Amino acid sequence: MSEATLPDLYPATAPYRHGFLPEKDGHAVYFEESGQASGVPVVFLHGGPGSGCGPRHRQLFHPTHVRAVLFDQRGCGRSQAKRPLQANTTADLIDDIERLREHLQIDRWLVVGGSWGGGLGLAYASAHPGRCTGAVIRGVFLSRPTDLHWFFEDAQQCMPDAWAALTRHLQVNGSTVMAQLIQRVSHGHDEEALTAALAWQAWENALTNRRFQDLPLTQPSASEASTLLAKYRLQSHYLQHHCFFPKEGLLSQLGPLHAMPVTLLHGRLDWICRPESAWSVHQQLPHSQLRMIDNAGHNPFEAPMTAALVQEINALVESIRTQG
Repeated sequence: MSEATLPDLYPATAPYRHGFLPEKDGHAVYFEESGQASGVPVVFLHGGPGSGCGPRHRQLFHPTHVRAVLFDQRGCGRSQAKRPLQANTTADLIDDIERLREHLQIDRWLVVGGSWGGGLGLAYASAHPGRCTGAVIRGVFLSRPTDLHWFFEDAQQCMPDAWAALTRHLQVNGSTVMAQLIQRVSHGHDEEALTAALAWQAWENALTNRRFQDLPLTQPSASEASTLLAKYRLQSHYLQHHCFFPKEGLLSQLGPLHAMPVTLLHGRLDWICRPESAWSVHQQLPHSQLRMIDNAGHNPFEAPMTAALVQEINALVESIRTQG
């Protein structure tokens, strides 16, 4: 079944409102609202770092019960900045989320995030627990050294052919794969940077979808190349700083969430973010609900994960509506 016809997604819908937050630090952050203005407020945090929100993300939310707020993080998607890496840290993103909540005059909202957006969601909710009614976190990325080593090195045991294709462009006996990719994407000449970004993207797609064909890298258009380089340069900026999480790691900061409803979803076949990540969060938050999803990996639009994600969002939304 194609992703476009997944039965658990709600029908496609257009935003009823969109715009930009007042510019700060040279960043104009794009946001949109969909669903029902009188519904339960939900903020959606996209992955990456460096990706953005897309139309299908709106389809995760009940069209009449939810007021869904989506936004593109600094340097991502439709957000605008002349210097996208400047003043772009996790603390800045948390500040943007709060500014967005205040701008939309929302008292409290449910936090929904996946992958990097899951880590950001936990960081935001920990910083502002009084402004959150709960959290649904999918395929969480914690940016620990072991998480980065897994993605760039150890995951080769899952897809050795895809890893061989990735490292074909590198010197595996020199510095680490991550260091070489970041160096080439961030500081290489245009052709070298684009080749590294394309190889990185192919590796990421192979792990996400658990499929790989060793085909020549497809050369994108000038516009597509610019977008791709922007994404992986921003991701490089975050990863080399461990996503600007505290030195002792994000897990040490979750204390404020002990009174908050938190649902964790993780695919048992997730080769991007290991299931151990969700288990570690669950150990820090024993009251949280953890669901390991069989036959699902990192892609939120695989049928088993989509069904679980929509179900758990609806469960918390209904709980909030009943309490309200």
